[in-house]
Parts: sequence; structure tokens; C-alpha cells
Amino acid sequence: MSGWNIKVIGIFDGFRGLVENRTETLDDQHVSGILTQGGTILRTSRDKPHKMMMGGRMMDMTAAAVDNAHRLGIDCLVCLGGGGTQKNALNLAEAGLNVITLPKTIDNDVAETDVSFGFDTGMYIATEAIDRLHTTATSHNRMIVCEIMGNQAGWLALGAGIAGGADVILIPEIPYDLKRVADHLLDRRQAGKRFSIIGVAEGARSRAEVEAAERARLEAEKAAEAAREEKERARKKGKDFKGRGKGKRGDDQEAGPKKKKVDAPYEPPVPVTEQGVSLVQEPMASRLARQLQQITGTEARVTFLGHVQRGGVPTPNDRLLCTRLGVRAAELLAEGVYNVMVAVKGDRCEPVPLEQVAGTRKLVPLDHPWLTDARLVGTCLGDE
Repeated sequence: MSGWNIKVIGIFDGFRGLVENRTETLDDQHVSGILTQGGTILRTSRDKPHKMMMGGRMMDMTAAAVDNAHRLGIDCLVCLGGGGTQKNALNLAEAGLNVITLPKTIDNDVAETDVSFGFDTGMYIATEAIDRLHTTATSHNRMIVCEIMGNQAGWLALGAGIAGGADVILIPEIPYDLKRVADHLLDRRQAGKRFSIIGVAEGARSRAEVEAAERARLEAEKAAEAAREEKERARKKGKDFKGRGKGKRGDDQEAGPKKKKVDAPYEPPVPVTEQGVSLVQEPMASRLARQLQQITGTEARVTFLGHVQRGGVPTPNDRLLCTRLGVRAAELLAEGVYNVMVAVKGDRCEPVPLEQVAGTRKLVPLDHPWLTDARLVGTCLGDE
């Protein structure tokens, strides 16, 4: 690495490449021109070192990963990624491997950093998609529901929704009231606005769904507690959980053959349906569009952006951000600072202990300025 006399070894396919020892020494020729490319020249995977499928079996390959790193003479493993990457890196650090991480995810949900690189590009692509949807929505007088990535954090849908002028924005952090959303759309119609754009994060849920999930959770906990109490009562009576006696046999008792335990046959869960439509299999955005069309009487269409948001040429902001983070990471490596994530803090890039990052998700605060601004320009967030 120029200026620091650091030798760089590229590891293919993420943590699996480290376990399987698939590497290549990188020089200036390998990285020339990659700033304008999206994705990664080393490829990636979702494999976890402590839970990796090897030969058809799930195995803990942490020790193999650490041993390979030491054999390769790696002083520090640099990991780029989101929440899962941060947790896996911490596990390797606890196993004796020096690590440094950089926050990279379009979800922007990595804790302890103002922003992750990849987010600006993803938000730009989603905003451009919403811009294009305005054309067909206006022409055909339709409602269009646009599903944007974000399973637990709504940063991408919120940012793109505001920038793209969506009329309704639904995010996981704010359970929405279906009637409130429908009323907002009807109010727009009565005001002469003959189309509407609904930007929705894939993880958004209605209040009814959240309440039903909470009831199910409480019922499961109650059932588990009842089972524990029953088991304790049986133990005190000298019986096992199935009620068979554990005391000494009397003379009139016969010791019959021990019955072999037979597993109960698998019974698939009963599908939750609404007018014959499975709510388990139906995509969230499709369900929302169907429900809103039934309530408002306005034709609705659905667009799933999916992995389109994850590709393409990175924006100038992301190129600048990843360069700044990379430079700061190299400085920390030269200084011997390990087991940290390089975080964006205002105008600075600072090391944060990895323990503060791993296992924590940065969600949209309910008092965030973006939410306030969205409400003030008349955007419906589904809650009021």
C-alpha cells in the first residue's frame, strides 16, 4: 500500500475464502480503476466462520480461519460490510485475530457511524426509480406502491421517499394504520390529485400485524411457562413429563419393554389468510396495494426494486466516503490500532471499539429530522 509499506492480500468470497485459503496478493495493477466500479473485485458471501456449511455439515471453522490468517502472515484482517460482518469480525477478534472493519451497506443501519458507504448510491437509485414512477402514475391516474430495501431499518425508504416526493412513506420503525393511509390517499383524490406514490420499506408492518405478532409472542411465552410448571409438578410427584412412574416397582408390576420414542409427524403451520390470500407468502407491498385498492377504489400497481438498488456505478459521495474511510483504516493499520471499526463522526473518520458496534442496529429515531421534515411537507407516515 503506497506510503505505508503495507502488503495487501485479497481474500476471495469473504470469510469462506479465508477458511478455504483462496487469496491473491494485490498491487496497484489490481486496484487501478476500481473506484468507479460498484460491488467488489474480490466477490463476497454470507458465510459465517462459526457456522459454515462444509461437506454438507454445519461446522465451526473459526479456528481454521485464524490459523490460515496466521500462516499467511496476516497482521490484521480488514472486513467491509454491514451488521453481520461486524459480528463475524468481532468473533474472529475474540479468537485471537486482529481485525479492522469498515461500514458498508445500503441499509445504513451499522451502529456508531453517521453513514455507511453504499447508502448514498442505493438511495440515489431508489429515488430515480420513484421519479420514473411519477410519469406512469400521473398518466394512468394510479396508485403505485414501490417496495424499497430495508428489512428492519427504514433509512433507504425514508431518504428516497422524501427525495422522490412520495406521498406516503412506510418504514419498519413506525407501524402504520391502514385506514389512516387510505384516508390520506382519498383526501388527495378529493383535492384533485389523481395519483399517489407510496414508498414502502420491505420490513414495514401494519399496527394490526405488530399487535398480532405481540399477542402470539405472549401466548408462546405463556405456553412455555405452563409447560415448565407442569414439568416441575411432575418432577415433585416422582414422575417424568409424560406421567410415567419413576418409583420402585411393586410385585404386581410387570416390567414391559421400553417404548421407543417416535417423533410426531411434521405439520406445516396453518397459513394466515385474508379472503383466501395467504399473508405468509404474499409480498408485503403486494398485500398493501391490494388492500388500498379495495378500500379506495383506485387502481394500484406494485414495483419491486429488489437488487437493482444494490448495483450500478457508485455516486461521487460514496466514492469520496469510501476513500476517506480506506485512508483512515490504513493509518490505523500503520499505527497498530486493531479491533475497531472506522466510523464517520461528523467531518471525521474515527476508530470505534468493535464491541460497541457488533450486535447493535442503527434504526431511524422517531424524532429524526427527516421524519419531521416529511410530516411538514405533507407526507403521510401511516401513524397520524
